[in-house]
Amino acid sequence: MSNFFKFTFASCLGVLLSTVVLFLIGAAAIGRMVQASNPVVKLRPNTILHLQLERPIPEKTNNKAVDNFALDTEDIVGLQDMVRTLAYAKTDDNVKGIFLDLTGATPGNASASVLRRALIDFKESGKFIVAWSEYYTQGTYYLASIADKIYLLPTGGMDFRGYSPQIPFLRDMLERLGINMQVYYAGQFKSATEPFRLYKMSEQNRLQVREYLEGLYGQFLQDIAEARDLDPYEVRRLADEFLLRTPADAVRYGMVDAEAYYDEALQDIRDRIGLEEKDKLRRVDLEKYYSVAHTSQPTDKDRIAVVYAEGDIVMGKGEVGNIGGDRYAKIIRRLRQDKKVKAIVLRINSPGGSGMASEMNWREIELAKEAGITVVASMGDVAASGGYYIAANADAIYAEPNTITGSIGVFGLIPSIHEMLKDKVGIEFDSVKTGPYATAYTPFFDATPAEGKVMQSLVENFYDIFLDRVAEGRQMSRDEVHKVAQGRVWTGARASQIGLVDDLGSLDDAIAAAAEKAELDSYRIREYPLTKNPLQQYVDKFTGMDEQTKAHLFRSELGDLYPYYQQISAMKDWKGVQARLPFTLEY
Repeated sequence: MSNFFKFTFASCLGVLLSTVVLFLIGAAAIGRMVQASNPVVKLRPNTILHLQLERPIPEKTNNKAVDNFALDTEDIVGLQDMVRTLAYAKTDDNVKGIFLDLTGATPGNASASVLRRALIDFKESGKFIVAWSEYYTQGTYYLASIADKIYLLPTGGMDFRGYSPQIPFLRDMLERLGINMQVYYAGQFKSATEPFRLYKMSEQNRLQVREYLEGLYGQFLQDIAEARDLDPYEVRRLADEFLLRTPADAVRYGMVDAEAYYDEALQDIRDRIGLEEKDKLRRVDLEKYYSVAHTSQPTDKDRIAVVYAEGDIVMGKGEVGNIGGDRYAKIIRRLRQDKKVKAIVLRINSPGGSGMASEMNWREIELAKEAGITVVASMGDVAASGGYYIAANADAIYAEPNTITGSIGVFGLIPSIHEMLKDKVGIEFDSVKTGPYATAYTPFFDATPAEGKVMQSLVENFYDIFLDRVAEGRQMSRDEVHKVAQGRVWTGARASQIGLVDDLGSLDDAIAAAAEKAELDSYRIREYPLTKNPLQQYVDKFTGMDEQTKAHLFRSELGDLYPYYQQISAMKDWKGVQARLPFTLEY
């Protein structure tokens, strides 16, 4: 027996020592990764800023979940920090120009406009921008259009055919599977439920989509035409007749300056700088340059807190890249209790989500205002449905002209898989009830007429609350709100005309307005939520947070179809009624 205990003790000790050794080795490796992730960048004269868009751009740096297998230790630079970095580069004598290497992801409409304005501002310093791509999407070309020279690979292409959101309708598939999607909604334009209850778009949805698409597309064409010194009607004709089929076509119609290979585009840059053949062209990625481009913050006591609310609105804490109701309510609560905080600016980029989580944040904003804190909302690519619910209580709302907003409506979805389990699998559910509603709203029984009536009343009740919140916040009558609500989607430009938005402007404009309303002559800015860099997020994943691993695997397999899977998968987290945008616009 004593030998047994000795053996057991030795085994436990061995495991413990092995764990310690592995921990020390891991810590050392992580330390080296940290050093590699934060290199000291020393710029030399005649450096080029190399700007690539290889992944989606969050509003706030690192406010995006990272892939488990990427092992990317660099900061995921957010949109606002990109703008600040470009402004810094404008004044940096070592930076001679920008190389736009546009073969990656496309930011949303409003984000692209913000980034594009920052590039135009950079050019005003007299520095150059050269753009090159293997293949221009409409979004990447929108950015490239402001370049001094636009190059396209001779065997490349250009997708320039207009806007068209492609919405998958699932009703026929669900019926074939034996799934009865029980739908309850308020607002005739609230089209988020249409894929589950219709076979194609309703006339109301078709009307609203056409109206706001034309608004977005018109601004898109106007900006490109102005940059390329072309007539907007001619630019539209190029898209309508699909005339840009080859790189030669793009050159012929003045949309691209020349066909060129990658090395030829770089040679253009060398010539602009005046480098000789023996000289090396120095390039620095935006991610690395960001580390040296920070501007010093004032040391004023008074603060303006900028809270970045981006992603789906969900109950609970949520995770990086979405708006957890509990987590964001806690952030705002702490800010209103901080005597140094005089104003809060909400930067919203969200299609909406949980109605309950939206209400929780609305309440904290209300309490902040009662505490004497100025609250201003700034809208990014989208601030719709639940995103607008949060914004509605602000003292002022700013939006980009091509922001997607509104969608003031509510819906609820309850799938019933009773028929599928019975016919496809042979499983039948039965129950004994203590009351008529005891089995209500489960996926195993179809809703009775009485249960459906209750659910519809809950949805309509929350819609009434939504209308009241907007009416109170916007100082409109309930009837005035109802006319522009009903789930209808608007561009920021139209929203400013119908009273849902106060003014068109950037985040900086919203911050300036907050300072003026709070009567602040000097202040410092603090940004929330506090975000971890990719390496810290990567380490956190080994504590059991493995949802992103699964997401990465599905993304790798599904490719362009992944957003559709993501929308369907997210339904499992829908609790209570939803205030959510019906789809994502890609261009």
